[in-house]
Amino acid sequence: MNASELRALPVNELEAKKYDLKEEYLRLRCGHVSRQLADVNLIKKARRNIARLNTVLTEKLAKQ
Repeated sequence: MNASELRALPVNELEAKKYDLKEEYLRLRCGHVSRQLADVNLIKKARRNIARLNTVLTEKLAKQ
């Protein structure tokens, strides 16, 4: 997911996507703790996607 793709979305869809990404991040962390997660790099990618989405959301809210 690129920042340019996120910038094309409206604010309400960004908020919904943020909620979904946070749920996924929590699921990945729980899987890592219980030793069920094979690729721990997914945690890092999920965290960066959340940060990227937060940045775009902040930009959009600042413009309004």
